[in-house]
Amino acid sequence: QVQLLESGGGSVQAGRSLRLSCEYNVDYYCMGWFRQAPGKEREGVAAVYRDGATFYADFVEGRFTGSRDNAKKTMYLEMNHLKPEDTAMYYCASETTLWRTAPLERSGYAYWGRGTQVTVSS
Repeated sequence: QVQLLESGGGSVQAGRSLRLSCEYNVDYYCMGWFRQAPGKEREGVAAVYRDGATFYADFVEGRFTGSRDNAKKTMYLEMNHLKPEDTAMYYCASETTLWRTAPLERSGYAYWGRGTQVTVSS
C-alpha cells in the first residue's frame, strides 16, 4: 500500500520561507507537489524526478525548489518569498502516467497524501 505523509506547513508572514516534506514508502520515478486553495481547483506546483530533475508551474517564478532524498524516501519543497496567494493546502502525489508530457497534471497521479496547510499573511 502506497503511503504519503506531508508535513512542514504552518502560518507565516509574506516574504518568509517554509520547507515542506513528504515521506513516502514506495519510490516512483516522478512525484509531484500540488496545492488547493479554498474554492479553487487543485493545481500542480512542482514535479520532482528520481534523478533530481524538476519541473515547475509558471507561478513559482523561481521561489520554490523541489528535491528528493531517495535514501530517506522523502521529498521536499523549499518555498521562499511566500505570498498571501500561496495560501493553500499542499499535497504530495506519486506515480503519474504523464511524467513525460504533463508532470503537473493532477489526473495523472495515482496516489495522494492528506495534505499540509500553508497560510501566508500580508
